[in-house]
Order: sequence, then C-alpha cells, then structure tokens
Amino acid sequence: MVGTIPSEAAVAALAPTGTLRVAVNMRNFLLVTGTDDSGNPDGVSPDMGRALAESLGVDIELVPFATPGELADAARSGVWDVGNIGAAPQRAEHIAFTAAYCEIECTYLVPAGSEVGSVDEVDRPGKRIATSARSAYDLWLEGNIRHAELVRVVGADASFDVFVEDGLDALAGLRPRLMADVDRLPGARVLGASFTTVQQAMGTPRDRDPAGIEYLSAFVEDAKATGLVGSLIDTHGVTGRLTVAPLRDG
Repeated sequence: MVGTIPSEAAVAALAPTGTLRVAVNMRNFLLVTGTDDSGNPDGVSPDMGRALAESLGVDIELVPFATPGELADAARSGVWDVGNIGAAPQRAEHIAFTAAYCEIECTYLVPAGSEVGSVDEVDRPGKRIATSARSAYDLWLEGNIRHAELVRVVGADASFDVFVEDGLDALAGLRPRLMADVDRLPGARVLGASFTTVQQAMGTPRDRDPAGIEYLSAFVEDAKATGLVGSLIDTHGVTGRLTVAPLRDG
C-alpha cells in the first residue's frame, strides 16, 4: 500500500457506496493479463485498483468493460467510481484524469514491399490505415492524421484482419501487439519510431467532489515513486512492453 492518506471527503468522492467500483478495460492485453483464482480480472490495471481500495480502506468491485469506448461512455452512468483507461483528450470532458502511471508506445505495421520508412510517410494522400475504433491511439490519429484515410473497426484483431484482407497501407496499434502480429506476415515490418504513446491513467467522473481526483492524483504519483507500478509490471510479466510513466512535474 502506498503512503498517501485520504481525507474523508476523498473517500466519499471515490467510493460513495462504501465500495470502490473500478472500471477495467478488458481489451488491453498488457494491463489485463488474465484472471485470478476467483475469475476476476488480473493484471497491472486491476492491481492498481486493488491498491487504491486498500489505501482508501474500502472493499473493491471490478467492473469489466469489453472496450475502452464503452468504459468511457459509462462515465456519466454512475456504474463506476474509478476508471483505468488511456487519458485521451476526447475522454476528458466527462472524466477527470490523473497523470499517467504507465505508457505504451504506438506505431505502425506496414506490409511486405512497402516503401514507407517513417511514421510521417504513412500520413499521405491515398494511403489507408487500419485502426481499432475508439482506442486511445485511434483517438490520437483522428485528431492528427491530415491526409491518409482511417479505416476503423472494433478491436485489434479486426483491424489486423481488415489490414490483411483489404490490402491497406498500414496497421496502427500498440507496439507490443504489432511485434506479435508481424510474425504472422512474412516481409512485413514494424516501424522503428512511434507516432504517440498511450498514457494509461486513472480517472473519476468529473461531477464528483474535487477531493476525489486530488487524492487519486496523489495516489498515482506515490505509486510511481514508491516502485509499486514497476513491481506490478514485473509481477505480471509485461516488463519491456509497459513503461512506468515519469513523475509529474511539481
């Protein structure tokens, strides 16, 4: 347990029912790596929720979501108190985010024979990019791609399939996933540079007492500084694929 001590207001804001309901994005295979003996989600993300509940002195309920978009959509429904999700700006209207606790590089896979040599060369007229709709990196692409066409489908598996079947120019994704996908396509390459990093953070609905996000932010910084995040990355076997995010300035 990290050392930050919560106020009564923070506990009430983050766990108003007396149980901390932590929303978990089940599609992120790096942060949710399996299930525990009780069948509950296990991995870095669920364990961050468990550590937070312990620090608040309350029980925990893990609330699984099939996609990050569904998790974000539920921010106003009252079904979760803290969500573990990529801190994309488009999600911040209804979710107050902490700084990131870990980061994941995002880049492109290009097919055999492609002349593309850099991430900048993907964003050219006539090129088509397969991407997992409403993922954090898809939201980044939506706001930053100027010339190429984004071909959106639900999920990384589907985006790989459409990339192959439709002969698209690039597949966007998390670098660790693309490094596995490239072995399935002889001659394909994963580009060396990244177009962005997904900032995996914790968030709480914006309509809560600000004491909640203030404590949550302090908890995340403490979790990074004390080595909790790094130890969870090691414990769940994702070393080298997840990186502990830098401490927040100030």
